[in-house]
Order: sequence, then C-alpha cells, then structure tokens
Amino acid sequence: MRKREFGQLEKVLFERRAQILRNIHDAHEEMDMLNSSELNDEGDFAAASSESMIDQVITAQQSKELSEIEYALEKIKDGTYGVCEMCEEPIGKDRLKVKPHAKYCIVCREIVEKNGTAN
Repeated sequence: MRKREFGQLEKVLFERRAQILRNIHDAHEEMDMLNSSELNDEGDFAAASSESMIDQVITAQQSKELSEIEYALEKIKDGTYGVCEMCEEPIGKDRLKVKPHAKYCIVCREIVEKNGTAN
C-alpha cells in the first residue's frame, strides 16, 4: 500500500475518532440531563431507565471502537499499520477501506471469530 493511501486511511481514523468523542460526550450530557430531571411517575422512570441503558451500551461499543482506532493510529506511527497481527501478512486495501482499524486480514479474522478470541 502506498504512503498516500495510508494518509487517507489515517485521515479517516482521525475523523472517526473525533465523531466518537463527540458521540460519547453527547451521551454523557444526555445521561446527566436524565439524572437531573424530575421523573413524575413509573412510566417516566421506566423510559428514562431504558434510554439510559441504551446509551450505556452504545457508549461502551463506541469506547471499544475508539480504543481500536487509537491502537491503529499508534501502529501508523510505529510503521506496523496494515499488517495482520496473526499471520503478519499485509491486510488487504479493501478490508482497510471498510474497517481502517482492522487488526487482522480476512482469513485470520474468521479464525479469531470462530475461536471466540476476537477483542
């Protein structure tokens, strides 16, 4: 993969990181508003609890993706980006375009998922 293509993927990673940070910030603000609002009845409480649980799941999922993005950005810095962590072969361009923070090539990703060791 050429340096220009790495630069484009790095830009995508930075943009996605910024979006996730905004999403997490907004979710925290929304949870703070819910916690400070007056809940008048059981229906309000149930709706607020449900919304809070959904926000927590989404935030956890986005935090995981944020960690993967940070890891990919570190790999760009140290020159190991785009190399499968299992077989040490280059990760295909198409795979990186779809998931720029991929750790594994397609073949190894399937092995990891079958073994239940995906992180």
